[in-house]
Amino acid sequence: MHFMGRISIVGLIFNILFGAGYILVGAMSRSWWMLTIGAYYCILSMMRFFVVCIRKREHLLRKLTGILLMVMSLPLAGMVILAVVKDRGIKFNRIVMIAIAVYAFAKISLATVQIIKSQRQRSVRNVTIRSISFADACVSIFSLQRSMLVSFDGMSGEEIIIFNAVTGSAVCVIVFMIGILLMKRIKVDECPH
Repeated sequence: MHFMGRISIVGLIFNILFGAGYILVGAMSRSWWMLTIGAYYCILSMMRFFVVCIRKREHLLRKLTGILLMVMSLPLAGMVILAVVKDRGIKFNRIVMIAIAVYAFAKISLATVQIIKSQRQRSVRNVTIRSISFADACVSIFSLQRSMLVSFDGMSGEEIIIFNAVTGSAVCVIVFMIGILLMKRIKVDECPH
């Protein structure tokens, strides 16, 4: 198994555990927030499962991933609505926030570089894996922003709601568009040259 496949298996295991944990806690506490996060991680798990399992039919892999990315924008939209209506974010101390920020920015930077590199490749699997990673990194940035706005002073409650709505909506659109682009690339790749 190649390096990217091993990374996908590790990501798959973590996403399954996160998804199951969030859904379990959400169901027990009747928390819509936990349930939407659980749904997000379950969809992410399915995408990573397809990457690990589908070896021969790469166009099927890209199609399923594209569809799931578009579907994943639904629980993301739920997270944005809940962030605006109910929950502005979790407050952490300054050191924890800096560590989370470094992790999130490293994740989005690496994902961005990798997705740009993958566009020049013909490997459907690499493009798909990197598209999933980029979508996941965008969600991490939204999560980081929610916590940063309440952890550091200087913004009113209304301003936090506006920032959460704008950033969250942008992330939903980006994830949905990545799904569409994967689907569109299938049609381009299938056309005779």
